[in-house]
Amino acid sequence: MVYTWLNNLQHHLYPPTCLICGHGAANQTRDLCSACHAALPWQTGACPRCAAALPGGELLCGACLRRPPPFAAATCALHYRFPVDRLLQHFKFQGQLAAGRLLGELLAERLAARAGPLPAQIVPVPLHPARLAERGFNQAAELARPLVRRLRLTIAHDLCRRVRDTAHQARLAAPERRRNLHGAFDVRGRAPAHLAILDDIITTGSTVTELARVLRRAGAERIEVWSVARA
Repeated sequence: MVYTWLNNLQHHLYPPTCLICGHGAANQTRDLCSACHAALPWQTGACPRCAAALPGGELLCGACLRRPPPFAAATCALHYRFPVDRLLQHFKFQGQLAAGRLLGELLAERLAARAGPLPAQIVPVPLHPARLAERGFNQAAELARPLVRRLRLTIAHDLCRRVRDTAHQARLAAPERRRNLHGAFDVRGRAPAHLAILDDIITTGSTVTELARVLRRAGAERIEVWSVARA
């Protein structure tokens, strides 16, 4: 109750401003105006297994048919293009947590409309301690906060850890990304039967694939992948 009162007071004193166009936000609980919300590149057609763009979005893509990933389904809210790419870059590399909060709220909006049971826990992709100290925050953990509020889920904070400080994935080609992540994650204890891996963006899927493999060995039976954007 106190949090709600303080939040309402904050929005009254400092009305939200759209993070995309800079104008006032019509939605008084979100830093996004209605026009920019409507113009976002929402993902409408995708492979249900890996979220790769696919006309229709009902059948599996060729890659998933040839070599199914170790997770059962993937949900991405948006395509990785303007203005989503700019928001994610400002969030990750300039520490603009308001952009991260907005992106998490957009993902929560998409997930709230889905059918079927929700997972028991969210597993944010962990950062290596050295990378966490450099950045100051784990972007996946920050994105999880709006999901917890909207969907009433819990975060598995201590289930996974990153045990190797790998090279930046963005600098590597797809085969190099897979090799780069081999043995990068460790799971402490037993994983819940149904969980969701949360990351900011899926590009080749190498990160979530490697983490899903480790979680399956730790007892996870159904793994979903949730992400703000799909490249």
